[in-house]
Amino acid sequence: MNTYRYFIVFFVVLFVLQFSFLPLIFIYGVVPDLLLLATVSYAFLRGSAWGGFVGFALGLMQDLSMGAFFGLHAFTLTLIGLFFGRFSDRVFKEQIFLPISASVAATIVKYTISAVIVYLLGYHFNPFLHIGRVLFLLLLFQLIFAYPIHWATFQLDQRIRDSKR
Repeated sequence: MNTYRYFIVFFVVLFVLQFSFLPLIFIYGVVPDLLLLATVSYAFLRGSAWGGFVGFALGLMQDLSMGAFFGLHAFTLTLIGLFFGRFSDRVFKEQIFLPISASVAATIVKYTISAVIVYLLGYHFNPFLHIGRVLFLLLLFQLIFAYPIHWATFQLDQRIRDSKR
C-alpha cells in the first residue's frame, strides 16, 4: 500500500480537479472525465485486474459525489478498466496515439453504456441531439486531456517500478 500512495494522491487530485475546478470551464454542462482517462491509462499500464479495480474505485468515488444513478459510473468504469487492461501486454505504453485513440474509444463506450442504462430505466431523451451536443464536446475535452493524464500515469508507474528495484 505504501508504494501506491502516489497513485492514490494522483487519483484524489484528478477527482478534485474534475469536480471542483473543471466545472468552471464547462460548455453546455459538459466537463472532461479525467477519472475515465486515468482508468484507461492505468489499465494499459497494469493489466485487466488492476484496471477493473481502479475503475471500480474511481467510479464509486464519482457515484458518491454525484448522487444520481448510484452505481452507474462504478459499473461502466469497471467494464472499461477490465476491457482496456486486456491490451496491456499488446501495446507500446510510450506512444502518443495510444491515449488519444483509447480515450475516444473509452468515451464512446462509456457514453453508450450509460445512455442505454438510463434509457432502460425509463428516462427518454433525443439521442441525436444529445450526441451532437454532449458527446461531441466530451470527445473534444477528452482529446485535450488524454495525453497529459496518460503521461502523468506513466511517469508515476515508472517511479513505482524503479523504487521496487
